[in-house]
Amino acid sequence: MKNILIGMILLFVTLSTQAQDKKNKNAKYEIEVGGNCDLCKKRIEKAAFSVKGVKSAEYHLDDNILHLIINEEKCSVLDIKKAIAKVGHDTDEVKATIEDYENLHSCCHYERK
Repeated sequence: MKNILIGMILLFVTLSTQAQDKKNKNAKYEIEVGGNCDLCKKRIEKAAFSVKGVKSAEYHLDDNILHLIINEEKCSVLDIKKAIAKVGHDTDEVKATIEDYENLHSCCHYERK
């Protein structure tokens, strides 16, 4: 009887842990991205949408925040930050290379941190 009770407890703990590990299909994130103008906005949003699993990407020039809705089963925020850095824009975790930044149009040269 004691073994059955212990087995049931272990089963319950295992199932509840697995349920918590599920990825969210509509996770919302906000990330800061360096940018200046409408060209930046279009480039940043296009880079975000190039990552499979991005459902929504809207960049706000007034506060330099990219609002995202993503399927965490298909991508991560880090994947998106890497894609944005490849097109020349810095995020908090991933910085664009000097070459990628220099390739931006002159009006797009934002102040780097």
